[in-house]
Amino acid sequence: MPVPPELAARGVWRGVLRHAAFRRVWFGAMVSSIGTWMEGLGVQWLMAQQTGSALMLGALAAAQLGPMLVFGLLGGLAADRFDRRTLLLVTQAAMMLVAAGLALAAGLGQATPTVLLALGLVNGVAMAFNMPAWQVLTPRLVPREELHRAIALQGLQFNLARVVGPALAGLLLAQTSATLLFALNALSFVAVLAAVASTPAAPPPAGPQPLARAQLAEAFAFVFGRPGPRALMAMLALLSALAAPLQRMLPLFVADVFAAGETSYGLLLGLFGAGAVLGGLTLGRWPSWYPRHHLIPLALTLTGVCMAMFCATERLVLAGVWIFVGGVAWIWAFSSTITALQLLVGDSMRGRVLAIVNVAMFGAMPVGSVLAALLGDRLAPLVPGAAPVQLGVGVMAVALALFGLLLLVLRTPEIDEHEPTLPRARSLWLGLTAGAHRAGAGRPAGRG
Repeated sequence: MPVPPELAARGVWRGVLRHAAFRRVWFGAMVSSIGTWMEGLGVQWLMAQQTGSALMLGALAAAQLGPMLVFGLLGGLAADRFDRRTLLLVTQAAMMLVAAGLALAAGLGQATPTVLLALGLVNGVAMAFNMPAWQVLTPRLVPREELHRAIALQGLQFNLARVVGPALAGLLLAQTSATLLFALNALSFVAVLAAVASTPAAPPPAGPQPLARAQLAEAFAFVFGRPGPRALMAMLALLSALAAPLQRMLPLFVADVFAAGETSYGLLLGLFGAGAVLGGLTLGRWPSWYPRHHLIPLALTLTGVCMAMFCATERLVLAGVWIFVGGVAWIWAFSSTITALQLLVGDSMRGRVLAIVNVAMFGAMPVGSVLAALLGDRLAPLVPGAAPVQLGVGVMAVALALFGLLLLVLRTPEIDEHEPTLPRARSLWLGLTAGAHRAGAGRPAGRG
């Protein structure tokens, strides 16, 4: 089977946007994502202002993300058993009501830590059911051969919002209050609700539905019983566990390593988002002969190297360079992995499979952060002059780079739906260059 081309229809990004339904969803999601980032900054600011407690900020994160671990698989089942458009409309409306509730509570001076935690929990539950339905939306709106570019473009809008949202929120927060941020986020849902409502209905398959247990077993068998999906799941788990600590602990780097303040934190966060934007724009520029089972391990390696260099420097300017380049490599790895998985799984099972991936990713993130913190505390006495956060996150970064190199040597052609008809040459050089794919038109893909 030939390599799925990264440039299936050579053209600019607007080529994907020619599909009217996808275009409406993309712009609606952009508006909503900006509002979501604004709300996130406002909630964290209120919690920090009222409590001054890192523990309470951790509790807020747990309230927002914890429901994904508890209800994520149910969300995937719902995405495969009910009309996906209806599910999206209901969950998006629920998150809109949460934003409106935040605005009302803040306006009345009642946005206490308890209220913030409660509304964060409700939003997390809605997100657990929304995310699988949202992830299976794009494949319904564009042709299969353009799916890789559509997913990369969705990542682009998210990371553009990641740059614009916090910057705009910071300006508004300095002039007004968090109430305005929450109100604007509630209004931003109008755009995405209108866009989703304009998409075709997506009813479940006709006929009686199998038992939920059987459907989950089928999805688990697909993810863990086949080489391609199993390798992609492992790569996503590695990326989540080993790369997440840098983003989660970035404020500690700013304070303890660079001796800087909130402005520098916002700058580094923005540079990572800008790098991810550039990564999304350049992902489609990779040569068509360079397959994903080479690209993903390479991107994992580059992400780990950039993280390690970030941890090794104490100069803010150099740190900005490394986090920017790391953002490029990170989006190459993440977007390519999600795209490959979307291409491997059938539509009838897509919601459940992506729900399993979501649970694994959200579960790996806190594990990686805790492990980095423990490692940093243990290693700090052995390396005088180094901040614990540098050591802990640095170890995770080196591990990510080494795992990436190992996966680049081993490689899994089934990621690209290739059959390994011949033994693969266990060569790092061939992994980097993908020479068998470039020079061997007609040669079995299993060699590369």
